[in-house]
Amino acid sequence: MKQLLYPDLYCPFTSQINKHVDILEEYALEWVLRFNLLADESTYKRFCKSKFFFLAASAYPYSNIEELKIAHDWLSWVFIWDDQCDLSELKKQPEIIKLFHQRFLEILNGAEPTSQDTLFSHALADLRQRTLQRASIKWFKYFISYLEDYFCGCVQEATNRAKGIVPDVDTYIMIRRSSVGVYAVLALAEFCNQFMIPDVLRNHYLVKKLELITTDIIAWSNDIFSASREIASGDVHNLIFVLHYHKQISLEEATKQVIEIHDQEVRSLLVLESFLPSFGEELDVDMAKYISSMHSWIRGNLDWYSHSSRYQNSERLELK
Repeated sequence: MKQLLYPDLYCPFTSQINKHVDILEEYALEWVLRFNLLADESTYKRFCKSKFFFLAASAYPYSNIEELKIAHDWLSWVFIWDDQCDLSELKKQPEIIKLFHQRFLEILNGAEPTSQDTLFSHALADLRQRTLQRASIKWFKYFISYLEDYFCGCVQEATNRAKGIVPDVDTYIMIRRSSVGVYAVLALAEFCNQFMIPDVLRNHYLVKKLELITTDIIAWSNDIFSASREIASGDVHNLIFVLHYHKQISLEEATKQVIEIHDQEVRSLLVLESFLPSFGEELDVDMAKYISSMHSWIRGNLDWYSHSSRYQNSERLELK
């Protein structure tokens, strides 16, 4: 499958890698094997080639190893579920996806999985337990709300596929801000770095704007690198395809426009950061950690594409 472009996206943030990356690479299959999540040997090989360990180590460069393992397993869980929503027979069945999400949220809120639940739900319960051993209930409730938003984005995309709808640009941007899941992975940065954004910052309009721009940057870089895979699989949920379809321009021209949009968002992030006021000594320390986490995710996500084979074909991580 031909890649549309191998772009040199603007990213002024320094590449970093967690010192535990080698340990994490050795660990990477342990959790999915323990729960027997994937369908067959070829799917496990595909999982290995995706190199989610490299993404976790790049996005959370300062994390201790135990938090890093948990973050890696959360990323693995989300990417595996993402494939079920985007590439399996579920991709046009929003009502069935909703039922899965309802059960996932029950488990995230403390329900015990039963023999009627899938292995994937049992794995989710394990993630919840391990996370709460190292995180506060208050933080975890925020994290659940961000996962719920991601689930809503997946349902909206499935609804569009079922109805044969190509969303307009503004509608797609709103859906993508949910389905990309950035708020959840930024929350994991708090978990990995053992701090929690105080509510006075979490609810501040400038912080919300920083989070939104970071979400868009990561969404558009992902759309650029995943365009060939998604278009080949018939999915319309990609900004390149949406611009191509509604503006009636070539895919190459649409790709160039998305690159420009991405680069401008990075510049907007830097400008907004320069206008942040002082919130007081303690809060400024938390703010600096959170902004550093955003930079790490933007850079780490970008670096990951050159190491991962995830977007080089249309095959999914198939659940057992």
